[in-house]
Amino acid sequence: MGELLPLLLEGAWVTVQVTFFGSLLAVALAIVAALGRLAPWPAVRWLAIGYIELFRGTSLLVQLFWLFFVLPLPPFNLELGAYTVAILGLGLHIGAYGAEVMRGAIGSVPKGQYEAALALNMTPFTRFRRIILPQALLCAIPPGTNLLIELLKNTSLVSLITLSDLTFRARQLDQATFETLKIFTLTLVLYFAMAQAIVFLMRRLERRLGHGRIRGGL
Repeated sequence: MGELLPLLLEGAWVTVQVTFFGSLLAVALAIVAALGRLAPWPAVRWLAIGYIELFRGTSLLVQLFWLFFVLPLPPFNLELGAYTVAILGLGLHIGAYGAEVMRGAIGSVPKGQYEAALALNMTPFTRFRRIILPQALLCAIPPGTNLLIELLKNTSLVSLITLSDLTFRARQLDQATFETLKIFTLTLVLYFAMAQAIVFLMRRLERRLGHGRIRGGL
């Protein structure tokens, strides 16, 4: 057990990094794509819809392979490292699902909030940043938590593009030691612990946003 855990923890640290940066990208893309879906300009709406449907309607594994194996070929000639592809692929994929969550959350903000912001002569950006976004994020946290856990579990696919994540290390150790039961039991425990950390952090964020909403009288 003692000789297995250090290598698994190395892989788990890579998984944590990919999950963290992939989540940041996914959240940013979800907000931008949701706003794109709600934009008054048809070209922007169709661009957002195209992104969402493309990445929701195709396999994440194929997306990772495309970014890793196809982009270096002509006419693209763009070679990305496995670490970059993992973050980009996961962020794009989960961001497409998150966009629909955010669109619904933005739509759930009461119209009275918009009217109050207009009465206070807020600019559209200030209105969105101070009034709409905090309330939308609060509504989006429960389904968003599920998506972040899904992103964490999907990191296991990045081992197939040679990134030394937790799954990659587990398979390496299994082939070297044949201690399958110990290795994959530890791997399950580590994934579970990381998922629970996401749940804990998102609940803390939900409580904080909820308190801010009460103090702000929203």
